[in-house]
Amino acid sequence: MIGLLIVSLRGSIRRMTRGRPRARATAVVLALFALQLGSLVSPAWACGCGALVPGGAQQVAVGREASVVRWDGRQEQIVMRLTVSGDARRAAWIMPVPHRATATLADPALFDALNTLTAPVHRARSHFWPQDGDWPLVSGATGGGPPPGAATAPGVGVVGRERLGPFDVARLTATDPDALGDWLHTNGFVLPSRLDQALQPYVDQRWEYVAIRLAPAAAGTPLQGALDPLHLTFAAESPVYPMRLSRLARTPQSLGLYILAAHRMEPSSTLGGSPPQVAYAGRVTTTSGPLAALAKGTPFLTAVNQEFPDPSRITGDHLLRRTATDATFQQVIYEDHLSKVAGVPAWLLTIGGGLAVLTTTAVLLAVRRSRRTRRPVIPPPPAFPPPPTRAPGS
Repeated sequence: MIGLLIVSLRGSIRRMTRGRPRARATAVVLALFALQLGSLVSPAWACGCGALVPGGAQQVAVGREASVVRWDGRQEQIVMRLTVSGDARRAAWIMPVPHRATATLADPALFDALNTLTAPVHRARSHFWPQDGDWPLVSGATGGGPPPGAATAPGVGVVGRERLGPFDVARLTATDPDALGDWLHTNGFVLPSRLDQALQPYVDQRWEYVAIRLAPAAAGTPLQGALDPLHLTFAAESPVYPMRLSRLARTPQSLGLYILAAHRMEPSSTLGGSPPQVAYAGRVTTTSGPLAALAKGTPFLTAVNQEFPDPSRITGDHLLRRTATDATFQQVIYEDHLSKVAGVPAWLLTIGGGLAVLTTTAVLLAVRRSRRTRRPVIPPPPAFPPPPTRAPGS
């Protein structure tokens, strides 16, 4: 699910407007400029968190989010890691899940192993004729080829609460989206009014929720950098990646998803975005480390990227299905090089050699033709009359 970043400017405007009307006008202009600048940041990284909400007048941005979905036919696991920036000292998100979930911390080395395994292969490739950037076609282009408080409210149940590293995690049930929004608001979170409506389908399907508060280890320290990965586990009849809340996002979004299963998997629809692109498909062969442990029993890894230029068109959650075959795939990035012989472009040698052969041939033909024109003409021998014929007996 792609995260909805909610940035509050009210506190900053309130401080700036204590004074003359000119100050108020300046504050409004700055606020509008900030909103316009934010709309130009495209695309934002996908966030499987549902709704990321900073506290007070602070700002928080998800620079990158990586998610892994593991499904063994009965149980689903989602591991996600956020890289955040901004001045927020606390923030929270809520993520819907189809069944009751448990939450633990995951090993950050998992994503290092995934990045290494799915990285594109670089191969050298030579070309004969010059391309842009090769002499004499030099144009200047250099181109190259993703918490809850203790209070409860009617319609909301707190199943459990844990402190996991930088996360304060509450597992919730709700029979009313408004009650869920009230519970979060009562416990210090500001939610957009539209979020209540977006939660209604999950309430109708009796899904549960994982609410997470981010808080740095040192009090008063802004949230910065890569956070510890969070690992959710819940029962699932079929693999699903929650996406519905992402339709509230204001900017284009990018989704990067790793899927571990017994076979190659794919999203069953575009879900209102561009066609999903496979970045990697193959079996996990490593025998040690966090990736080997997570892939045990689900050895086939599929990495998918997808763009959502208009998040409001997102129609639901990503349902994942098995592909027709378990064909493997890995991206290949070719590094093109101009073919050379002893440092000289082969095309230049070929053309130069061809011209030399043509020139030599032309010279030889010209010399031969010249010799033919200079050869003296030998006149034919004179014709003598035949000797007289004698009569027989004479």
